[in-house]
Amino acid sequence: MHEIELLVILLAVTTALAEVANRLRVPYPVLLVVAGLALSLLPELPPVVLAPNLVFFVFLPPLLYASAWELSWSAFRTEVRAITWLAVGGVLFSLAVVAAVAYYAVPGFGWGPAFVLAAIVSPTDAISAALATKGLPVARRLLVVLEGESLVNDATGLIAYRYAVAAVLTGQFALGQAAGELLLVTVVGIGVGVAVAALFYGVHRLSRTSIAIDTSLNLLTPYAAYLLAEAWHGSGVLAVVAAALFGSYYSGRIFAHDRRLQANAVWDTLEFLLNGLVFILIGLQLPAVVAGVAPGLRWPLVGYGVLIGLAVLGARMLWIYPSAYLARWLGGRRAAEAPTLAEATLLGWGGMRGVLSLAAALALPLALPAGEAFPQRNPTLLLTFVVILVSLLVQGLTLRPLIGWLGLEADGQAEREEYALRIRLAASTLAYLQSPAAASQAPAEVLSRMQSRYQIRLDRLYRRAAEGPAAVPEVTLSPFQQLQEVLIHFERKQLEELRREPGTSEEVLRKLENELDLEEGRLALDKTS
Repeated sequence: MHEIELLVILLAVTTALAEVANRLRVPYPVLLVVAGLALSLLPELPPVVLAPNLVFFVFLPPLLYASAWELSWSAFRTEVRAITWLAVGGVLFSLAVVAAVAYYAVPGFGWGPAFVLAAIVSPTDAISAALATKGLPVARRLLVVLEGESLVNDATGLIAYRYAVAAVLTGQFALGQAAGELLLVTVVGIGVGVAVAALFYGVHRLSRTSIAIDTSLNLLTPYAAYLLAEAWHGSGVLAVVAAALFGSYYSGRIFAHDRRLQANAVWDTLEFLLNGLVFILIGLQLPAVVAGVAPGLRWPLVGYGVLIGLAVLGARMLWIYPSAYLARWLGGRRAAEAPTLAEATLLGWGGMRGVLSLAAALALPLALPAGEAFPQRNPTLLLTFVVILVSLLVQGLTLRPLIGWLGLEADGQAEREEYALRIRLAASTLAYLQSPAAASQAPAEVLSRMQSRYQIRLDRLYRRAAEGPAAVPEVTLSPFQQLQEVLIHFERKQLEELRREPGTSEEVLRKLENELDLEEGRLALDKTS
């Protein structure tokens, strides 16, 4: 089987299982990993080895960029204390606990390999966290903390990983130097990300000739930020996150409407395909990972891997509960912001491991400088693989039921903010229509009709904001809008008839079809507001 054929099969499996996951209401990474495991057992399938560079330089930048783009900068800034506390303190605490468990529980693991394993599995995975928590019925601030932590804890994990590997290679470890490099990696990563995003912002403002060029520049931004930050010994992950937050904040100035529509469509498709491939590739690694371990050690290492996975989860919970209640114990202004017991449980349970841990394990050196094999490299690979499976299968499958059992539900903050912004926008537009400045823009009859339209929209929004979105039925279109809807469907049928006529320009048909799509989208917006 050739690589292209295998890629087509994996994409087909990814698409099918994503639909199955949606119907079963389970995170689709779980089904994809299981599918990868099943496919890896087929005798006709060639061995698939996931190259670390493929993850770090191909998959990671766009997936991180897409996740961070959806994260609100204002919400991130509000929760920055909780995010930092987990991304730095939580990772370091997990590192110490997991290293101790590996040292005392796994035969043959000295402190060096134990700390290497702990550095690999301690940071949570941004891609897994974003997919597993998407659409969960919980307070938005909890999702912001979970996703924000997974996006920025790379700096802590990266430094821990570098120095753990260096300690094994050289036999020396400098704690003070590691702390200084953590600060340097963070500052350089964020600085490079903002600088690259600002540069592309300027290029976007000048690029007015082609939608395709503008979209391509947007796709290049995460790669440029990541590679430049890594070249300057900063955190590529933080660079991508910083670039995404900057670009998202200024997206209204960067993109015209047509460019924004196309960019969103391209990113949605790319994110879906890359996410699917990443998780199905995790499952496909099983034969290669197992092959490097002696047959007599495989099942014992699986058991130790489950133990390490439980230690990772246990260390996180041990850190979450006291730190979550520290503000409440101390009192003061921060006490009101402390999470409840149920919320703290979700924050602990929602931190999962994924492809980044596996890529870090695969990137371990093959040998020491003297030529000996890197200590416990292959067992570390298998242990990491098992930890990822435990994390995705156990935490991923139980996350939604856990929310129901804890009695958590969405706090409605996102809906309230949406209606508040819609009301402000409609009210300010109505005020403009009633001002002398608008009088010169259109005849009085047209202005009066438009004022009535915005007044009706504003009244509906006030009513919905007061009663709640669930209590208000779908808005009925006005007779004028209903006629618009009928005419849109009529024009679509006409376009289909024109498409069957010989000599009709397909390019023109697509342009007209796109205009109908936009008009129908505006009607759909009227139904919700």
